[in-house]
Amino acid sequence: MSTTTELLKGAAELFPGEVVTSAHVRHLELPGAGRFALITLDNGLDHTKPTTFGPQSLAHLDAAIDQVEKEAAEGAITGVGITGKPFIFAVGADLKGVELLGRHEDALAIGRGGHDVFKRLSSLAVPTFAYYNGAAMGGGVEVGLHCTYRTVSASVPAFSLPEVFLGLVPGWGGCTLLPNLIGADRAVTVIIENSLNQNRQLKGTQVFELGIADALFEAADFLEQSLAWTASVLRGEIEVDRPEVDRGEAWDTAVARGRAIADGKVHGAAPAAYRALEIVSAARGGDLRQGFEAEDRALADLIMGGELRSGIYAFNLVQKRGKRPAGAPDKALARPVTKVGVVGAGLMASQLALLFVRRLEVPVVLTDIDQARIDKGVAYVHAEIDKLLAKGRLKQDAANRYKALVTGHLDKAAAFGDADFVIEAVFEEMGVKQQVFAELEAVVRPDAILATNTSSLSVSEMAAKLEHPERVVGFHFFNPVAILPLLEIVRGETTDDASLATAFAVARKLKKTAVLVKDAPAFVVNRILTRFMGEIQNVIDEGTPVAVAEKAVEPLGLPMSPLVLLELVGPAIGLHVSETLHAAFPDRFTVSPNLAAVVKAGKRGFYVYDSGRPELDPEVAALLEQGDRVLTEAQVRERVLDAVAQEIGLMLAEGVVAEAQDVDLCLITGAGWPFHLGGITPYLDREGVSQRVNGKPFLAPGVASVPAV
Repeated sequence: MSTTTELLKGAAELFPGEVVTSAHVRHLELPGAGRFALITLDNGLDHTKPTTFGPQSLAHLDAAIDQVEKEAAEGAITGVGITGKPFIFAVGADLKGVELLGRHEDALAIGRGGHDVFKRLSSLAVPTFAYYNGAAMGGGVEVGLHCTYRTVSASVPAFSLPEVFLGLVPGWGGCTLLPNLIGADRAVTVIIENSLNQNRQLKGTQVFELGIADALFEAADFLEQSLAWTASVLRGEIEVDRPEVDRGEAWDTAVARGRAIADGKVHGAAPAAYRALEIVSAARGGDLRQGFEAEDRALADLIMGGELRSGIYAFNLVQKRGKRPAGAPDKALARPVTKVGVVGAGLMASQLALLFVRRLEVPVVLTDIDQARIDKGVAYVHAEIDKLLAKGRLKQDAANRYKALVTGHLDKAAAFGDADFVIEAVFEEMGVKQQVFAELEAVVRPDAILATNTSSLSVSEMAAKLEHPERVVGFHFFNPVAILPLLEIVRGETTDDASLATAFAVARKLKKTAVLVKDAPAFVVNRILTRFMGEIQNVIDEGTPVAVAEKAVEPLGLPMSPLVLLELVGPAIGLHVSETLHAAFPDRFTVSPNLAAVVKAGKRGFYVYDSGRPELDPEVAALLEQGDRVLTEAQVRERVLDAVAQEIGLMLAEGVVAEAQDVDLCLITGAGWPFHLGGITPYLDREGVSQRVNGKPFLAPGVASVPAV
């Protein structure tokens, strides 16, 4: 029994639920190029269940290579190709199994097993070809890198090495082979930059332009064209000429660029990007054996680390829990929505109108207090549709249809009389919203859903004076609406199941991640962020320099610093939410006098950007009144994290959401908190904050951490 077989046999016992990928070998006669072996990766399921590599899948590929290796040695074939099932090449390692690993030696076996199988493709007695016919990620990309040549379909929608995004490194050849193929700078773009930019995907054309693939063909006859090209290569009619890789100063410059990107994204808080860059840096000499061993070590170390487990946990939240919301009513109760009304025609309302018309493809009508505002709102939506058309993201027929569906009307009765779903996006003041709902109830059908986009006010109080409060539901979007996936769906005290089910059905059609939230002040994201921001503002008010307070939370690797986030939200909105929460929980939420002064002065934030970098605005600095209590970065960080842990514990005790997992899902999809934190609760558990503050961790052992063996 070979070492590889032993490794895979042992690993297979740790992956009981693996969806096994077969590796089918068939033979073709290539005109003038002889008999050719083609391996097809296929898990027997359709494209909605992408092909992955677990231990048994690797064993199947290993057996297929045994066969073609023998045929090549005997001179029975002239080449070997590998491709995937329709629309899918392969999307990498089976993460369901990775999260079950509890020992370093088992993790090391996974890395070595993948290398031992894949590298056989580069040592056959005949040339090897990878045909990227569909989505390829992680190990799917890497198996192709071990081949002599590669082709790619122009229709490939997603091609990436996403490992760093999850807390791993490309560990089956990616860190070593890719820079030696396309140069260090381009490799850093794929491995580090794209991965840390929310796992940005390459299209087929980009894969070819980067030099990863040697030829690009259209989807309709991709395999036929690839085989014809292969025959030409084997006949010597086509010689693939790849640019020489610059192994001088450019290599060091590329690695330095990668470090700057990593520092800007994770601030040293997650190790994966830095481990990947170490391997890329060392790969300059082209020693593949040394590179593969470094990948094995890094892969094993990171699999046994908290960041990777948090990354997998976050991935599962978004891909699974986000699509099956906890506590959502039976889908069968949902009513059809054939027309949508939007109260308001400002920026937020206009963004909502654009989203509804694109996703639901039903009439959407806006109202406001005067015709000029309505016209401006409708014009905004039409202009955004024209932009999508210009970028090629819409066809002319669709653009014309959407623009015809979006209209405005000054008369609410005429606008909303036949609407099934009406959402308000007006000024965040209870009296105003109650008045709007009273006006709506007088003109809409008895079964029409009334939704509010409030960010912090009580949905129950908003509905309290209505004849039918049971049809009022919170529908809280996050700005920018087109980018942030989260939708907090708030159940008021009297909201009925049919209204709630309709809200969830609409959210699905909008392609949003919906989370059921209890009607509590500021719901989930704004409550946590306000507590987080409140402690930052408190320490500044007490005397800690702004720069120290900001730098203190850098180890969390958040997408932006607290005061930059405040600038994005708007100081006036931040002040309003803090006032709302102070009224509800005066012992924990404060109203910063310095923030109030900034808002009163009409400042849009704490910073100016004259040098291109954020610097404290001298006018804001002059407004600040601080005490004499100066904390260190460590003291600020402890205080902020303790406050967040306390607030989450109280929210869970109040039943604001079903579980800690929903808190994390909200922060990831609504506030852009990084995958490597798993949202926030795995980090608080890992750092011991949860235990210190609440006397227990938020998550059970093994949920977002290495399971006990």
